[in-house]
Amino acid sequence: MSFSAETKNELSRVLNKTNDEIVAELSGIVRLSGSMQIVGFKKMSLKISTELNSVARKVFKTLKESFDINTEIYVNKNQVLKRNNSYVLVVSSEIGSQNLMKKIRILDPNEDFVPYNKVPFDILNSKNCKRAYLRGCFMGGGSISDPGKNYHLEFVTNNEEFANSLRDLINEFDFNSKVVVRKNNFVVYLKESEQISDLLSLIGAHSALLSLQNAKIVKEMRNNVNRIVNCETANLSKTVNAAVRQIENIKFIDREIGLDKIPKNLQEIAKMRLAYEDLSLKELGEVLNPPIGKSGVNYRLRKLEEIAQDLRNS
Repeated sequence: MSFSAETKNELSRVLNKTNDEIVAELSGIVRLSGSMQIVGFKKMSLKISTELNSVARKVFKTLKESFDINTEIYVNKNQVLKRNNSYVLVVSSEIGSQNLMKKIRILDPNEDFVPYNKVPFDILNSKNCKRAYLRGCFMGGGSISDPGKNYHLEFVTNNEEFANSLRDLINEFDFNSKVVVRKNNFVVYLKESEQISDLLSLIGAHSALLSLQNAKIVKEMRNNVNRIVNCETANLSKTVNAAVRQIENIKFIDREIGLDKIPKNLQEIAKMRLAYEDLSLKELGEVLNPPIGKSGVNYRLRKLEEIAQDLRNS
């Protein structure tokens, strides 16, 4: 099961405390997963589709308990593409589809057959109602990427006016959501992990929030380990290359003029470098008698390099 589906399943179990919150949540679900159908003169039915039986059950229960509408859930099986089944609820004109759509602001409450193409702020009379509406929107047409791969949360709608209105509602909570056009749809999205986490918390997806934060911690730890390994690898490579160059210089000097022709302090470091090829400068200084610091070892090796270079140039 995808991370989006798990999140929607969790949201479907969130209980609303007031009737206003129930209406707001259903309005969000229907706005992004519902469609209106003309079925005759001044008759219109409402069809609500979802791929998750948990969301279908939520809608079915809400219609029955809060609106006294008894409908049925139909299952459409997709055998051709082997995709998930889709669950469809149909509210006919005979059982009150138009009154329902006006109450949840899918239709304009003051007009007949006129769609209401914006967030219904007039029925979102509290912060909890706005949270319930966003929760419904996510269950109806939201998605979230697997946090182990990337961070992206979005709501997809086919209406530009509603997309801009939904963006404004989300941004009332100090988010920075934006709208982008994708094919024939308008997508309201968030990409920053912190904002996605806060939105999940806002709509009640606390388990999804914990999963996202755990994935973020693992990803950050993996990145930190990679940085440390890369840094250590680079330092080791640098140390090895420097040691190889130093040994080549010492052997060149020995072939050309002999190590006994250079100052005794340089003879000492040269012999130690030949004897201990793998030691770092600090470790090389510690085996000398008396020991010297890293800077002292580096100074003597640079002098050897200068002698070797002078010999090469002459």
